[in-house]
Amino acid sequence: MPTIRYAHSGDIRIAYQVVGHGPIDLVFVPGFISNLEVHWEDPGYVHLIRRLSAFTRLIMFDKRGTGLSDRVDASALPGLETRMDDVRAVMDAAGSGRAALLGASEGAAMAALFAATYPSRTRTLILYGAYAHFLTSVMNKNVLEQFLSSIESSWGTGASLANFAPGRLDDPHFGAWWARFERLSATPTTAQALARMNAQIDVRKILPSIRVPTLVLHRANDARVKFSGGRDVAEKIPAARFVEIAGRDHPIWTGDTDRVADEIEEFLTGVRAPPRDNRFLASLLVTRLIAPAATAGRVSDRRWGERTEHLRQQASEAVARYGGTPIGIGPSEISARFDGPARAVRCALELSALARTLEFELASAVHTGEVEMRDGLVSGLALHVTERIAMNAPSGDMLVSGVVHDLVAGSGLRFADREPMEISGLDEAVRIFVAVAEQHLEPVVRTPHAPRLDHLSLREREVLTLVAEGMSNPAIAARLRVSNHTVKRHVANILLKLDLPTRAAAAAFVSRQA
Repeated sequence: MPTIRYAHSGDIRIAYQVVGHGPIDLVFVPGFISNLEVHWEDPGYVHLIRRLSAFTRLIMFDKRGTGLSDRVDASALPGLETRMDDVRAVMDAAGSGRAALLGASEGAAMAALFAATYPSRTRTLILYGAYAHFLTSVMNKNVLEQFLSSIESSWGTGASLANFAPGRLDDPHFGAWWARFERLSATPTTAQALARMNAQIDVRKILPSIRVPTLVLHRANDARVKFSGGRDVAEKIPAARFVEIAGRDHPIWTGDTDRVADEIEEFLTGVRAPPRDNRFLASLLVTRLIAPAATAGRVSDRRWGERTEHLRQQASEAVARYGGTPIGIGPSEISARFDGPARAVRCALELSALARTLEFELASAVHTGEVEMRDGLVSGLALHVTERIAMNAPSGDMLVSGVVHDLVAGSGLRFADREPMEISGLDEAVRIFVAVAEQHLEPVVRTPHAPRLDHLSLREREVLTLVAEGMSNPAIAARLRVSNHTVKRHVANILLKLDLPTRAAAAAFVSRQA
């Protein structure tokens, strides 16, 4: 995941990311809610971002009050003009003097206002799922009140998915991710305040004053914004081009994301992307978290959550380090695809070793076969086979199929035979082998170890010293000139690596080392 940075917009810090090195700066203005970190857990989002960043320098941010940006008083959320200044602040921080703007859903109105106000800083304008008047094109006052009531009763459960992407309701993985996306993007109070503020959006009068080249994209059966709303926006902007896209799911990273990226690429570069073959060979890794009851009984819910979150973060970094692409990284299952089987196996072995340091065990599988990429999602028989092998893998084992075993010959990886496995959809049983890390070829005697400072990075040791001095996270952030969020993550990693329960215990540990 790209580095999270922060731009100053008045007294507020706005979280942003920059991806890609293309010749054109493209600023993505998000819709209702967003979270720069959580977005990267969804394969559809990752696929869209990789497409866009292949021909642009893509700048993304969380609006104030949402995601990783500073929280604001939910009873006094700023209007479009202030939020428009946030766009300018992010562009300044990212070193972008002039950019194309991509506004999605509620973000479209903000992008349109920016283009009309700052034409010298706007190269082109791209609006997706846009509307000019909320109450006309999204929902009337009665439906709005029902939506606000649903936020009050069910925010954080993923219930709002039906309002945005009904086509994904039968996808349990996406549903679980959407619930997490809700919780980490905004509180229920903020979500209600945002909905009320969005209901006041009316930019119909400013649209005719936009003088930059404009592309308007809208799904034919958009579940949230009426098709007529998008067409009306295009008709009011001089010389705007309107493109209809098939589908009903509203988020820009769902549905036919390749069609969206194709239209944007052609609009910005004048060249349409060549046709893509959606089927290709990939090495797949699926690993399940096995949490021993004895471990769960020894730690608090908070510590348990910290350990699983730490494992999830480290898994994301390991997959990227071995050149993999996440398929899904959830609280109890991790899946990814790799260009080569040896990379997938080595990544799995590293994850297993990491899990053991946190007193977890993983059951993993690696298989190589042909997969299909559609709407940013990986599917196919090869994924089904990998999931079945992982489901039947014993705790602590990393199983590979016979295909993987044969392909990695000469790589230095070691394997032992296991019984063949019958898998539905295949005529013959799959040959199975268990991967063995080289350091485990000889008997290992495990002995308890005391916390050691050399387990920490230099920055973590610096943070630990300040913790021992009694400094709070905000004070440490000010001293080191980093964000409070970064300090919080360092402290969590320190406690995990030293296996200490509290900051006080960490301070006592430093005192003993002196």
